[in-house]
Amino acid sequence: MSISENQTLPGFAGSVALLGTGPMGAPIARNILAGGVPLTLWNRTPEKAHAVGGGTVAAAPAGAASDVVLTVLPDLPQVAALLPGENGLLAGWKSAGIDHPILVIHGTVSPVAVAEFAEDCRRRWGLTVLDAPLSGGTIGAEERRLSIMVGGPSNAVEHVRPLFELYGSTVVWFGETGAGSTVKACNQIVVAATVTALAEAMALASTAGLDLEKVQSVLAGGLAKSEVLTQKGRRWMDQDFEGGGSAKNQLKDLRFITDLARHTGLKLPVATCLQSAFEDMIAAGDGDLDHTGIYRTILEQSTKPAPR
Repeated sequence: MSISENQTLPGFAGSVALLGTGPMGAPIARNILAGGVPLTLWNRTPEKAHAVGGGTVAAAPAGAASDVVLTVLPDLPQVAALLPGENGLLAGWKSAGIDHPILVIHGTVSPVAVAEFAEDCRRRWGLTVLDAPLSGGTIGAEERRLSIMVGGPSNAVEHVRPLFELYGSTVVWFGETGAGSTVKACNQIVVAATVTALAEAMALASTAGLDLEKVQSVLAGGLAKSEVLTQKGRRWMDQDFEGGGSAKNQLKDLRFITDLARHTGLKLPVATCLQSAFEDMIAAGDGDLDHTGIYRTILEQSTKPAPR
């Protein structure tokens, strides 16, 4: 394996690339660069990679083939699409003489599918796949305090841990590939439930004519306090649901959860109800809004006359 030695990050050696410089990938990339690690970037829209303001921007995934490749993409099909073809990662690794690369999947993906994908990559190409989903949102990414839940071979995880610690404050290994995504599924049940519960509370307070800022100050002072309320509370006050973590992605995650539940034979009544609620939101045309926009769906459904 050809390794480009990195003397600036204790405990880590190797070349690094990040593919996907969107709302999460860009601040992660900036934190890696701030840590003194040379970084190759690629994004389907090159302007977003250049906007990071550092590193080397590759024209194609092949040009970003490194010892460690971090992907910050929406789902597993987008990651898999990076591998084949003359411009793909597989060709790039071969050309660079990198025999045993590590591919990190930071997006939220199906635990079942990523375990199968990892085994296929190991068997066919000697590629090690780590699933390392993130929690903490764009603010957590910017402030280097993401929670990173990791699945994959322990030796590979320990190799990349110093890199993860440049943008994550909590890095925990849970087992083989797929385990990280299972923990993220647990996380997403709580996030979706908290967002929806707070949206219902804000809808109830609003229709009762209450001051939402005062209501939130009371919630934040008691057991109802949460990171969701801290980061997202202003959205309900300002009725601003543009940008952020989209309802479409929230529904994607919830479908992974219910699929995993079926795979394990477990019934999850709250997750099932949440999936239905976000399906309603997307059916109403609000799928691109932040998931806190479920507030609008709650209010709109409440104003509809009851069916006869």
